[in-house]
Amino acid sequence: MEKYLNQFYSMSVEYAPKILLAIATLIIGLQVVKFAAKLFKASLKKQEMDETVKTFLTRLVKFALKAALFISVATIVGVKTSSFIAMLGAAGLAIGLALQGSLSNFAGGVVILVVRPFSVGDFITAQGNSGTVKEIRLFCTILKTPDNKTIYIPNGGLANASIVNVSIEPQRRVDLTFGIGYDDDVSKAKSVLKRLIEEDERILTDRKPFLAVSELADSSVNFVMRVWVKKSDYWGVHFDMKEKVKVTFDKEGISIPYPHQEVYMHQVNDQA
Repeated sequence: MEKYLNQFYSMSVEYAPKILLAIATLIIGLQVVKFAAKLFKASLKKQEMDETVKTFLTRLVKFALKAALFISVATIVGVKTSSFIAMLGAAGLAIGLALQGSLSNFAGGVVILVVRPFSVGDFITAQGNSGTVKEIRLFCTILKTPDNKTIYIPNGGLANASIVNVSIEPQRRVDLTFGIGYDDDVSKAKSVLKRLIEEDERILTDRKPFLAVSELADSSVNFVMRVWVKKSDYWGVHFDMKEKVKVTFDKEGISIPYPHQEVYMHQVNDQA
């Protein structure tokens, strides 16, 4: 018993200061980490970033500081951190291989949040889907389609593919094609189209509209119309102009060709 008591006493003398120092380091270190995280978060408020990015970066910095603190505390106590780090590395490799797809989506989410190719509220086309961005998460991006469907797109593929964002620029160009018959007056049709452009107040005048004959097709003479509008007026002008052209062409006696077939029947007399 005396032998064990002596061993306990000697170990207490040897390790008690280290344990007390480790506890003090841990308590003070946690406060320092908390304070540093607040300072980092305050510095991010001055940056023009999405709140999701700010929250993610703050948590990442806080996690890294805590990991460094715990390794320091373990070193003070006498734990060999080299083997501990190697064990964490092996575990991280195994987890990484098992969650390869999820980690790819996570990395893609980080890229999207940092690079910001689109923001919440933008209308985009990506991965064969089109819709308004409802939410950007770390693992997926949520789109709301015009017919009110919800689409979840994994961020891994989204970050490594082409993205069409139609909401970044304040103006959009409406491209339309109209055909008339070969027997119709080209000058008259062009004058009618030009008048319809001038009458629509939604069409911007600071960017000159383009109107010209684009093609002599098999059964029609095709006009191309390109006008600039505010992005909020794009679909309104797109659909209204088609209706106006049809109604006006009918009033002006200008034909719009359409596919049709002519069937000729010949009577054959049977002779015996």
